[in-house]
Amino acid sequence: MSSLAPPFTLETATRKVRLAEDGWNSRDPERVSLVYTPDSCWRNRAEFVNGRAEIVAFLTRKWAKELDYRLIKEIWAFTDDRIAVRFAYEWHDDSGNWFRSYGNENWEFDAAGLMQRRFACINDLPIRESERQYHWPLGRRPDDHPGLSELGL
Repeated sequence: MSSLAPPFTLETATRKVRLAEDGWNSRDPERVSLVYTPDSCWRNRAEFVNGRAEIVAFLTRKWAKELDYRLIKEIWAFTDDRIAVRFAYEWHDDSGNWFRSYGNENWEFDAAGLMQRRFACINDLPIRESERQYHWPLGRRPDDHPGLSELGL
């Protein structure tokens, strides 16, 4: 298997996106934080997050609010050390209100392949439970489950 450090090829960038999706679908903040540099800088919506400790705290809050979280990411573009993705995830709040959150992210990696900068823009769309399209068991999306393009998202 090719290295997942820059410079990226289509194959390695696509693999990096799927590994990121898998990590976030684990909903394990500690595990997810390890793919970021210790001093990683994020902008997530209007929140600024710096370093692994803040990443863990942010993701802990996120997944306490966004219940039954399931995410699909898709590569949009890449260069030697940057990857752009689009994504959508489904979740519900503690009152049972369902949402599909759409967005895009821009990632920048260091020479070792750790993400040093992440910029995310996200919009939440209220949906009815009957409109959900992500029905796999919590955790990793099965390989045979359609991606965003196949779902028309």
